[in-house]
Amino acid sequence: MSADQDVTTRVVLVDDQELVRAGLAMVIDSQPDLAVTGQVGNGTEAVALLRDLACDIVLMDVRMPGMDGVEATRQILAEADAAQRSAPRIVMLTTYDLDEYLLAAIQAGASGFLLKNSRPDSLLAAIRTVRSGDSVIAPSATRRLIEHLTAARTLSAAPDPLVADLTEREREVLLLLARGGSNQEISAQLYLSETTVKTHVRHILAKLGIRDRVQAVVYAYESGLVRPGD
Repeated sequence: MSADQDVTTRVVLVDDQELVRAGLAMVIDSQPDLAVTGQVGNGTEAVALLRDLACDIVLMDVRMPGMDGVEATRQILAEADAAQRSAPRIVMLTTYDLDEYLLAAIQAGASGFLLKNSRPDSLLAAIRTVRSGDSVIAPSATRRLIEHLTAARTLSAAPDPLVADLTEREREVLLLLARGGSNQEISAQLYLSETTVKTHVRHILAKLGIRDRVQAVVYAYESGLVRPGD
């Protein structure tokens, strides 16, 4: 086991279908560095459970009876922030590759968005990626998210003053993130190592007070750093 796997990542499953939860639990618990530590069937139960149960990652279904996954995500993160406790990172799972869920989940603070028909190895990779502080999003949805943000952005809004705290290189990295660039693509375009790109991304998140790179994309558009047509 590597040094990164010495600490078990605690995962909570939130899905109204017991069979889906059982399948996810079987895949996750087969890994030496991952463990399912809680399971519930709807958003209301998830909010209540996570007030008392510490975990690292939540796999959250989007569509559930009662409180859906988007509202549950919003409440879980808001309560953690209000209590000044570490918030879990939330990956949304859905059968439906639809724009309305994607945008709502990201705006609620989700760190990832994956389809339920993803391969088991893709799911495990997503959990580890989010645990490391990065974010994941279904490739088919990335461009549409950017299109949504571009369409919604108005030319009259002024840039957020926090942008001034970024170095010139950090602004370049953020702009490329906002255009959907991966670490590898940013590395090639700016002639930097991927390690250096990751360092810049960490500094950007810290300076802007945001959770992950998906939120950085949203920030870049909503702050006015990137404008429609750029």
